Amino acid sequence: MPYHDGQRALQDRFGSRVLADKLFEVTHRTAFSDADKAFIAAQSFFFLATADGDGRPDCSFKGGPAGFVRVIEDDLLVFPDYDGNGMFRSLGNIAVNASVGLLFIAMDGAPKRLRVNGRAELTFDDPLMRGFAGAQALVRVRAEHIFPNCPRYIPDLKAGVESVYTPQAGQTPIEPAWKDFEPFRDVTPPRRA
Repeated sequence: MPYHDGQRALQDRFGSRVLADKLFEVTHRTAFSDADKAFIAAQSFFFLATADGDGRPDCSFKGGPAGFVRVIEDDLLVFPDYDGNGMFRSLGNIAVNASVGLLFIAMDGAPKRLRVNGRAELTFDDPLMRGFAGAQALVRVRAEHIFPNCPRYIPDLKAGVESVYTPQAGQTPIEPAWKDFEPFRDVTPPRRA
């Protein structure tokens, strides 16, 4: 299992170790599914998490036209780097620490999230760059962990409403349907007060 001691300690504190293991078993993959590819291709933005050589984190918004992130192999995606503010926080971090995390989120109607963690490589003379208008570099990410993430708290930005799952004072929280799906029904811990 890909959980470290800090994660395990919190899973034990909240009684979710068995659920965490089941979620990993059922949802984790190292190759993009057709649904993953279609979801990524439809997105016009994602969030990129990087860290410098000392492990100090940074998170950046990356945007472009739908399809600017492309899955080109079963475990490899690419995206262009466009002209920005010149600080090169993300790309500079990738230059010294290849570990990255990408979070794709759909916030219009049917919420959805997909996480991709892997190792990135920055290229300046990649032949694929010609297919990305405005690219000054290309980032290739070899996926090591691909998994959906519960979209429960994602607001519907198009409709301008928060998630129905957002906790409200004096109201019983709504349980997400996935907690009653066959693989998870018997391993989901009871909600804490």
